[in-house]
Amino acid sequence: MRQRIIVCPIIENDGDVLLCRMASDRGVFPGQWALSGGGTEPGETLEEALRREIREELGDKLELVSITPWTFRDDVRIKTYADGTKEEIYMIYLIFDCVSANRDVVFNDEFQEIAWVSRDRLKDYDLNDATRFTFTQKGFL
Repeated sequence: MRQRIIVCPIIENDGDVLLCRMASDRGVFPGQWALSGGGTEPGETLEEALRREIREELGDKLELVSITPWTFRDDVRIKTYADGTKEEIYMIYLIFDCVSANRDVVFNDEFQEIAWVSRDRLKDYDLNDATRFTFTQKGFL
């Protein structure tokens, strides 16, 4: 089983949290709302990986003014690729509290849509298990 270290930002702006609805045909949580983020690459620091993933997934205009490591956890997930193949992966999640100066997001094809959501409305979204656990642990749910 392959192992991946995943950097995962909780991005907030003016009290709202950025959620991303995953593409319906791929990923670990197809079609569900989640946090952005992804795997680290060899030679990257954790902050470099986090900033790269945000640029790749959310564009280069989203400006982070604060990045603070928050917590970590692990689990095993099944990832579905665009061609329909599946892979079981041991994932180590490194979760960061982030504050953005703006809401300028241009998301890539990993997502169907994005939303800036107030904490009291998070419960209204079809959050994937990992994101729901994270928000519960954080006290948002």
